[in-house]
Amino acid sequence: MLEVITHESLAPFRHGFFTRKGGASSGIFQGLNCGYGSSDQRDIVKINRDRVAAAIDVAPSHLMGVHQVHSADVLVVDAPFEVAPKADAMVTKTKGIALSILTADCQPVLFADKMAGVIGAAHAGWKGCFDNVLEETVAAMVSLGAQRQAICAVIGPSISQKSYEVGPEFVERFIDDKPEMGRFFSNGEGTRAQFDLPAYGLWRLRDAGVGLAHWSGHCTYSDADRFFSYRRATHKQEADYGRQISVIAL
Repeated sequence: MLEVITHESLAPFRHGFFTRKGGASSGIFQGLNCGYGSSDQRDIVKINRDRVAAAIDVAPSHLMGVHQVHSADVLVVDAPFEVAPKADAMVTKTKGIALSILTADCQPVLFADKMAGVIGAAHAGWKGCFDNVLEETVAAMVSLGAQRQAICAVIGPSISQKSYEVGPEFVERFIDDKPEMGRFFSNGEGTRAQFDLPAYGLWRLRDAGVGLAHWSGHCTYSDADRFFSYRRATHKQEADYGRQISVIAL
């Protein structure tokens, strides 16, 4: 049985941050691995994605996803497509379209303006976030008729600060850009620091003018039973890792 995390601010749009539970994959991909980019069997990944489409009540052909490359590029979707273009966010006002994002520590962010009938979804790792993918998603929604103050944005399961250790050069990149970025780091061991990615994402969303910004509070790294995690798989020296899916539909 699928496990789906929802947030009342995104209702009445059908949406969910899906955990790894309820899928057909096995081994290191045990559960609902929805990433064709993994080395999991392609037909099994399709079964998993079809289950997600059914849960969201859209045709599998209308469950849209992009080839994520950690960019700030946003795709406006007005009809289903077969070949996924390179981008890291999508927006639409077309009925029957579901927008999906794959993650395994990065932030999946779902957006909705109920009054305008515009939705969005973004893949926001530290790089995409740093390069303005969240702001660009909001701007693309506005271009479709959304109002910034009417947009609700929810960050789903992501790696938390206690699990996100980074080096001094990482910290310097942020501080050199804006000194106030220091608020998103705490001291780690030696010269290392702990980065608060969800807090950073919330700050950027609020700075973009959205009416509501929220994080679900779930850490992908620390909850292996519910979530895939790239960093956890790397630390365990596993050959690959699964991807969970987050979806919103009109």
